[in-house]
Amino acid sequence: MPILKREPDLFPSDLFERQDLSGPCGDWWVAYSRSRQEKGLARHLGEHGVPYYLPQAEKVVRRHGRRLQSFLPLFPGYVFLLGAVAERRVALYSHLVVRVLPVEDQFQLHQQLASLWALQQSGAPLVPHAYVRPGDEVEIVDGPFRGWVGRVVREKGLLRLVVSITFLRQSAAAEFDRDLVAPVRPVASYRRVAAAS
Repeated sequence: MPILKREPDLFPSDLFERQDLSGPCGDWWVAYSRSRQEKGLARHLGEHGVPYYLPQAEKVVRRHGRRLQSFLPLFPGYVFLLGAVAERRVALYSHLVVRVLPVEDQFQLHQQLASLWALQQSGAPLVPHAYVRPGDEVEIVDGPFRGWVGRVVREKGLLRLVVSITFLRQSAAAEFDRDLVAPVRPVASYRRVAAAS
């Protein structure tokens, strides 16, 4: 049972089919919306004829024996809109936007968004993951090492990371599933530094 009906992911529905393969017609802008206002912003843009893309992922929870389904933005807070300065103004006039971010590499963003849309169309389940890469400091968020801070040494396949955890000025490396690590939050860094002093 859906909590709220699914909003359209893009407007117009053939947004990526209409674009030339060499790039978009117009400029992509990234609108950073007020908290939990992405769908409201998308509705506003659609009502004013502004092309947008709001990728959503399905989330299912069970409460009191009932299956509840919702569709949440894949990138919380962000809506991608296409157009010129006038379309950007329409977004700002919604009073749902904190700021609009310019896009340096238009071609790259267009290709990435088109690929993401193709993935959605294929039916592949999309799961948001924190962006981490070798060298990044991460915190283990579940399991026996929960709360430990380490550094990503290397990626091992698509779903696993090798994280080096340093203690007593020695290092031990362990493999973790991607969903068990998150980028270090400022509070975790403070805890680690405070514990070291």
